[in-house]
Amino acid sequence: MGHIVAKDIYRQLGDKIDNTSVRTPWTPAFRELLTSLYSPEEAELIVRMPYRPSTLERVAAVTGHPAATLRPKLEALCGKGLVCDIWEKDQYLYMISPFVIGFFEFTMMRTKGDLKPVQWAELFQRYMFGDKSFMEANFGDGQIISVMRALPHEETVADVDHVEILDYEKASTLIAENTVFAVGLCSCRHEKHHLGTQQCDVTLETCTSMGSGADFLIRNNFARRIDRAEMLDILARSRDMGFTLSTDNVRQGAGFICHCCGCCCNLMHGIKESGYAGVLVSSSFIAECDTQTCNGCGLCAKACPIDAIHIREELTGETGASGKPKKRRTAEIDDSICLGCGVCALRCKQGALQLKKRARKVFHPEDTFERVILQCLERGTFQNLIFDNPNSRTQEFMRGLVGGFLKLSPVKKALMGDALRSRFLHAIRKGTGA
Repeated sequence: MGHIVAKDIYRQLGDKIDNTSVRTPWTPAFRELLTSLYSPEEAELIVRMPYRPSTLERVAAVTGHPAATLRPKLEALCGKGLVCDIWEKDQYLYMISPFVIGFFEFTMMRTKGDLKPVQWAELFQRYMFGDKSFMEANFGDGQIISVMRALPHEETVADVDHVEILDYEKASTLIAENTVFAVGLCSCRHEKHHLGTQQCDVTLETCTSMGSGADFLIRNNFARRIDRAEMLDILARSRDMGFTLSTDNVRQGAGFICHCCGCCCNLMHGIKESGYAGVLVSSSFIAECDTQTCNGCGLCAKACPIDAIHIREELTGETGASGKPKKRRTAEIDDSICLGCGVCALRCKQGALQLKKRARKVFHPEDTFERVILQCLERGTFQNLIFDNPNSRTQEFMRGLVGGFLKLSPVKKALMGDALRSRFLHAIRKGTGA
């Protein structure tokens, strides 16, 4: 054990996680999190694992652990949410869990084992919002690729001929396309429950998943299997309660639907506290107010989970019976942060608010492969996906070389720009066989 401690394995673990698709700056709170969640032996194994999802045999070859003894270790890590097992082409691929979506959610969804939810809740909150380093590292440089996107409540979209809700933006279609569903503890609500800041009156069991995402959560005891009818019931409850719907920031293969409220959701807290609108990517729609119909009641402003609406008062130029100038109250929407979720329109009794198509197209990656590639490119960790063996001196050199090149601002802007992005992703797909 002494040789493990001497190497400061937790600092190495922090560096390893920081080099995934979500940056995790080193802070005292992050060290406390890691020491609370990972044993030294678990930390050392994860430090030696490949960055890319890999078969048991490859993980064994890279880490030097025999496959026979490695399998139960990986399964135990999956049960804690510290490693993900992905079923693909009749075999499991193993990858280290990033911070989000990853070991934050899986830790706070756990209901079995040696649990410390109060301690974890305090540490997660302190790490994410105690200072601005986490948000700045992931969104402070104008990054537009995040892990989740808002879904519009379909009934709030304006019924006009030229407006079409695409299937990937319909919660009902995402549910209809799947056959396996699960529900588990909402990690954000569970955290706020232990912090004493949960204000919404809803059960903690509100995190819904589907398809391969549901399979993973059920297999590792993070969620229970439900049928489509219960999934639709939860969706209807969220509409009635005015929750924002969000899902994977992909157009194909979305694996979950979150039912978010302004008092609990960490992503929406991130927008309000940091001002970075990209923390939760907006839908392709935006709320618009008919000022002739609006009576300024303020229900929409109260419902908005990110405080994107305020009520503006202006003089009408008329005088009332009392001789005082008349004022008109109308809702005003901050279109720089509006999520296009439609929660405001659900609460508008006047019918003055509707979702309209945004003038500027919102980019949503095609699938998880594209999203992770672009996340890593924006955050300076793409080289780790190409040269993913952390134990190879040659690959270490190549990571430094390629990483330095990709950090050049003109290079990054070109690859993320509309002109080159599709060709770049196509070349990567072709090279990996994805």
